[in-house]
Amino acid sequence: MTAAPVSRRARPAKAPLSRDLVIETGLRVLDTHGAAALTMRRVAQELDTGAASLYVYVANRDDLMKAMLDHVLSQVVVPVDGAWRARLTALVESAIEVLGRHEGLALVAFGRTPTTEHARVLVDRVRELLLEGGLDPDTAGWAIDLIYLHITAEAAGTREGRHSDADIERSRWTLRALLDGILDTPAVAR
Repeated sequence: MTAAPVSRRARPAKAPLSRDLVIETGLRVLDTHGAAALTMRRVAQELDTGAASLYVYVANRDDLMKAMLDHVLSQVVVPVDGAWRARLTALVESAIEVLGRHEGLALVAFGRTPTTEHARVLVDRVRELLLEGGLDPDTAGWAIDLIYLHITAEAAGTREGRHSDADIERSRWTLRALLDGILDTPAVAR
């Protein structure tokens, strides 16, 4: 009978890599060390592997940041009860809150067309709520751009624990003013 194989490694075997593990580790590096420290090499170091191993799961740092953004946006709470405007406000506040937890992540979304799965879900839900509120499709389309910019700008200026009551009230006021302006200014003449 042959003896059971014995590992020659001085340490236990590493957990297998996955796209989710790379994304979660990237978020941990971002939250712990900041955006400047988020490199493929640093994420690989945290995973006790070489940077080249990560390229199986993400194309590069930009792809990693985009994947991290999508992962975070998957945590946005989509309200189901209440008037359309209250649900829209709650949706926007949830998006600001989840993006604001991670320094620099909102800047990934700022000024870019939302193309990831969960960014599209957010945008589609905003569109549905605006249409439910009586906006015509053209106005709703233009309004989405403004609301998405509002979300990313507010989140970019936020860090968890550093968002005071005054900041939250200013953000709500800004959203109310934005929505009032959108509602009063249709994109097409009626």
